[in-house]
Amino acid sequence: MKIALAQLNYHIGNFDSNVNKILHSIRQAKDQGADLVVFAELAISGYPPRDFLEFTDFVDQCQVALKKITPVCNGIGVIVGLPTYNHAPKGKPLFNSAAFLAEGRLQQLVHKTLLPNYDIFDEYRYFEPNRNFEILNYQGKRIALTICEDLWNVHDNPLYITNPMEELKILRPDMIINIAASPFNYAQASERKAVLQKNAIKYQIPLVYVNHVGAQTELLFDGGSLVLDGKGSPVHELRYFEEDFRVVDMDHLDANSPMLQPVQVNEIALIHDALVMGIRNYFGKLGFRQAIVGLSGGIDSAVTSVLAAEALGAENVYNVLLPSRYSTGHSVDDAKKLVLNLGMPYDTIPIENGFNAMEETLAPFFKNLPSDVTEENLQARVRGVILMALSNKFGYILLNTSNKSEAAVGYGTLYGDMNGGLSVIGDVYKTKVFQLARYINRNKEIIPENIISKPPSAELRHDQKDSDSLPEYDVLDEILYQYIEERRGPKQIVDMGFSRELVSRILKLVNMNEYKRYQTPPILRVTGKAFGMGRRMPIVARYLS
Repeated sequence: MKIALAQLNYHIGNFDSNVNKILHSIRQAKDQGADLVVFAELAISGYPPRDFLEFTDFVDQCQVALKKITPVCNGIGVIVGLPTYNHAPKGKPLFNSAAFLAEGRLQQLVHKTLLPNYDIFDEYRYFEPNRNFEILNYQGKRIALTICEDLWNVHDNPLYITNPMEELKILRPDMIINIAASPFNYAQASERKAVLQKNAIKYQIPLVYVNHVGAQTELLFDGGSLVLDGKGSPVHELRYFEEDFRVVDMDHLDANSPMLQPVQVNEIALIHDALVMGIRNYFGKLGFRQAIVGLSGGIDSAVTSVLAAEALGAENVYNVLLPSRYSTGHSVDDAKKLVLNLGMPYDTIPIENGFNAMEETLAPFFKNLPSDVTEENLQARVRGVILMALSNKFGYILLNTSNKSEAAVGYGTLYGDMNGGLSVIGDVYKTKVFQLARYINRNKEIIPENIISKPPSAELRHDQKDSDSLPEYDVLDEILYQYIEERRGPKQIVDMGFSRELVSRILKLVNMNEYKRYQTPPILRVTGKAFGMGRRMPIVARYLS
């Protein structure tokens, strides 16, 4: 049997686009002699549709889309994901389903059994789990058709009490097909492959895996669809961060076949490619073309600007330099050098007049109190007003340049430098921002060396450095990582060699600043625990604060 893997970039709720992509791939599969073509989980709706699933009209349009695809499925089988109705009198109203189409009609529906309900996943909010296990029979092959999480209960600490493949193996399948929507983080590709290999080895049959590719707001899907032989060896692997298509002869799997593109093991390269794709898709799917960036001469805005230029084209990234009385000459020069290196448009708009106007307006009400963080925040907010005004006037999307370290401890100004339509590096710790800058400069100097090597500073007062308020970033980031990603408590982190006072201070900052993160733009997710939809913390709690 020849199986076509169709790895596509879907658009949530854009049924015409999704159906057209699917129909094109079916024709392509037919032209290349495939017997069966496989699409991803919830391909028709896009993933994750979230509360669109609460609208009957949305689910009905998914069924209409399926009916447009079905008549084309003559001479070829098609597996495609979509939400379907649960007509039982009890249970959730929907299933997360895989439709098997052949001979011009719907032959079989297979429903997802294991519904993830952790981190970014919220599937049990909408879907009823499958409880009946059947094999898909097609052209003399017995196929165990599974959906994403259905293959993930193979860890030493199983999350679910059911393992769908244990039920299906009794029916003696010849192969496993898994359709998935597996979001990217920089460790996910290797973990995913290990899970799939465990299944192929355990059941000693080949495995076909088809994943989404592309960005859906903050969630990034990296593709990397796979075919494994019955020994768990990768035989075919589709591209990462790009649409791809491959026809595989399952009767003649050769473990020595060359992969089209080897997996990138460099996590910084993966993060870079994911962020570029995330920016490009966010703009493209919203119908925007141009970004605006407040370029300070610091490393965060420099990296953000370069990533945007790669995603959108340098001509579509408008950089605005907003110097104040505290800005150093070299910061302005560094920012200008960067935009000239890439040929990006820019303007310089000093904020002194706006800052003076705010100081004068507020002076009678500040009661002669000395300058403090209030005046620092005023500068950031003047900049924010200017950037948002330009965004409104010309239709740019403002890119937020805050990194994860700053966002974690609240080192940013609401309605100032925390403004934006998209947070590009909000899931990238400061130490990794430096690594990204070095990666960007891997072939030639794009980001001026002085931007990378100088001590980080917000430049909101004379001689200010980030280290005045925060520990060195290599220390801060490790504590943050242990708390946020690894969910370790203060005692565990102290036992790793950090001072109790420092750990207490940092964790208190993280928890006290939840209210700020609640108001930030969507953050492109590149780690296993990003701020946003996958990390749900109460604002008014007292834990460690």
